[in-house]
Amino acid sequence: MNTGLYNPFQNFDFLYKTCFLSGNTFSTPLLQVPLIPKWLLEQAKLTGEEQIQFLDESIRSYNTLVIPINSEVNEQFLNPLEAKIEEAFSGGYEAVSALNELDLFNWLGKFLYGFIYIEMHSALRKEMTADGLNMSKSLMMKFANLNFMMQNLYTSVSFEDFTPWSITVVKLEDEETPFSFRDEINTLTFSLKMKDFGIIACLQDNGTNKRYHQKIINQIEGKALSAQQFEELTARFYYSAYLFNRLPEYTFMPVEGTIYIEAMPLRGNMSKPLFDVWQHKIYAHVLETFWKPWGYVKFEIIKDPDNPMSFFEKPCLPEV
Repeated sequence: MNTGLYNPFQNFDFLYKTCFLSGNTFSTPLLQVPLIPKWLLEQAKLTGEEQIQFLDESIRSYNTLVIPINSEVNEQFLNPLEAKIEEAFSGGYEAVSALNELDLFNWLGKFLYGFIYIEMHSALRKEMTADGLNMSKSLMMKFANLNFMMQNLYTSVSFEDFTPWSITVVKLEDEETPFSFRDEINTLTFSLKMKDFGIIACLQDNGTNKRYHQKIINQIEGKALSAQQFEELTARFYYSAYLFNRLPEYTFMPVEGTIYIEAMPLRGNMSKPLFDVWQHKIYAHVLETFWKPWGYVKFEIIKDPDNPMSFFEKPCLPEV
């Protein structure tokens, strides 16, 4: 597919030899920049020695995670974005909720795609060749599309009458919420919480998951969520992202220096709904994982099979 944009999956450029975003379109040197920026560690009061486990079961500390980027792209485009997000995060919910969603998409996308890059690098080193990678074409297309869209950072890219993402920013009751994040790279779902705000994002669903949960989003508008409520809301998005049964497809049209991206209709020729059937039993299993800090188990959550446990006054769960 000729998109007019850099495609790292064409030659499996995950060996730290090319810019993760531009493919070394620029002539300036290549840098290795921290995936988790120093400012975020400082705001979150972390040392950088905190550890994370990857899919290959390797365990690494935050401060060892880096991604390759061209110095000009970094200086002119990524650093200004980091500065904008840093300022917003320091201001808490009010500033974060006022951010342009495209800026949030680019920053969250860089964060999640950075983990994908590191996972791909580890897989290539292990398999020694791209031919040995056991990855579906649909998943590679999804990852490549995310990278294409993030290239709006340094080149002219226009989304034609759609937004590729669902992003929800909520206020938290605890103004000193410790920093933590989750991600699910197969569905490109990401969530983060710290201070007095939480962010939930599905980065390639054309806004569908947010519309799916619109009732509960309307109900909580302007309200501060407890820790349990935020985790419950997050669990709903992660489960619905799993139920989302379409692979978004896009057309790319270069016109006079701008790449126009148009979303193909999600329904296509399929008559079935965009989401598979919501099952409270499976949702309870997901919720058990998110509520682990409080010790709620699946049996308690699903004690009433038709009305799973909820910390919201009106649960507004999808119809079964």
